[in-house]
Amino acid sequence: MQQEITELLPRLRRFAYSLTGSMPDADDLLQNTVERLLARDMPEDADLTKWAFRVCRNVWIDECRARKVRREATEQPELSEGQVVDGEHQTAREIEWNRVDEAMAKLPEDQRQIISLVAIQGFSYQAVAEILSVRKGTVMSRLARARAALSEALAPATMRTGP
Repeated sequence: MQQEITELLPRLRRFAYSLTGSMPDADDLLQNTVERLLARDMPEDADLTKWAFRVCRNVWIDECRARKVRREATEQPELSEGQVVDGEHQTAREIEWNRVDEAMAKLPEDQRQIISLVAIQGFSYQAVAEILSVRKGTVMSRLARARAALSEALAPATMRTGP
């Protein structure tokens, strides 16, 4: 099982980043997730990948409840202003990634989780429904709302304001 968990680490790390919005917090979440995975017995009928993502999500929820500061930091991007920015953020690619990160951070947490699992991790709607313990239709509607919100947020200003 340890080998399988090791192979899942990059995907779990990306998922953790999509939840937290910062690499240091994502690394902490990943570490806590792996500790929990290794400390507990996997349910007999569970798929390791789905179980690992569910554990990661549950650890994140636990941390959010315990430390509301994280939620405020992801919902209020202005709190991260003033951080040291390195020269790489001057490139067009970094600017675009920052725009996407900001747009993702503004999404409600349930939409952010679903778009991360479907669009970034590549899970099927059914797998996401199982991971999040919701109906497949709920996954589809939240995903549609998340995609629409991201599209609106990332559209050029001229398209948002109209002619």
